[in-house]
Amino acid sequence: MKVDLFDFDLPEERIALRPAEPRDAARLLVVRPGEKPSDRAVNDLPSLLRAGDVLVFNDTKVIPAQLRGIRRRGEAAAQVEATLHMRTAPDRWLAFMRPGKRVAVGDRIHFGHDGNSCFLGQLDATVLEKHDGGEALLGFDLSGAFLDEALHAVGHIPLPPYIASKRDDDARDLSDYQTVYAREEGAVAAPTAGLHFTQALFSALDAAGVERRFVTLHVGAGTFLPVKADDTADHRMHSEVGVVSSQTAAALNAAKRRGSRIVAVGTTSLRLLESAVREDGTIEAWSGPTDIFITPGYRFRTADMLMTNFHLPRSTLFMLVSAFSGLETMRGAYRHAIDSGYRFYSYGDSSLLFRDDAVTASGQNQ
Repeated sequence: MKVDLFDFDLPEERIALRPAEPRDAARLLVVRPGEKPSDRAVNDLPSLLRAGDVLVFNDTKVIPAQLRGIRRRGEAAAQVEATLHMRTAPDRWLAFMRPGKRVAVGDRIHFGHDGNSCFLGQLDATVLEKHDGGEALLGFDLSGAFLDEALHAVGHIPLPPYIASKRDDDARDLSDYQTVYAREEGAVAAPTAGLHFTQALFSALDAAGVERRFVTLHVGAGTFLPVKADDTADHRMHSEVGVVSSQTAAALNAAKRRGSRIVAVGTTSLRLLESAVREDGTIEAWSGPTDIFITPGYRFRTADMLMTNFHLPRSTLFMLVSAFSGLETMRGAYRHAIDSGYRFYSYGDSSLLFRDDAVTASGQNQ
């Protein structure tokens, strides 16, 4: 499909630079295919679900994966930044380097020279491989828990580019850019639909008989990369590592058998579920990397509903929601959101999408 089909104009002032306070006070656009979108709030969620429905959350935890350092090559030195996006070994991370042209295989990079300190002010790495798009494989001098400790000492919260271009990260982001249920360290971007949940909202959902289950997908910085190809068939997704436990798989299969609905909280949860499902719709225990790329025509086998924030034009995530609820439905929903003053992107408002079974069954948009 042509990527231009997923383009739209978004006024700059619609980009949220801070989250709503409290988190569950954010607006929620309810989108049912064939109906006019309705304006609600996230704290209305218990009244929009039924007893027995299951919310599926991604419990990944964001790490301070944005590093600033000095590249040394003989006597020459240059400032560089690295955004870690996938760990490949206890001492190795794939990273997006900026500027990518300043690093080459064999270069030494000394991180932690921006006012922080760690192990006498250094966290050193060697560029082991150089890939396309500014990506490199970094081998750190520290490993395992020692490397984790160093990253927490010298790293920064990797705010999305559309926020980082307007302000620096600060102490508020340490909590704002983390879900209240984050548990498994490894993400370099937050599963942003989950940012809206509070303990008070969880209590209300419990009272309504709505279940909670957790999966883990360590969101990578590739989620922010633009689609540069003209056609979706030519776009390459970066892999992200995830886990669906046998307990979660069993609980979701049981919910499906009894006729309850599965509600994926965030595109990351949905992508992981779709990576773990069999052709007959049975969800299996699963672990490993996934680079699943969902566009209109995809047949969903897991979630009945999707809670998700508003996404960038021409992005893989807008393609995913268009596959879930129909391209024309989502175009109309986004027009309504823009005209009604909804706040967009990671710190913005949210939406609750109902799956368009006509689209997912036929592979065609209506």
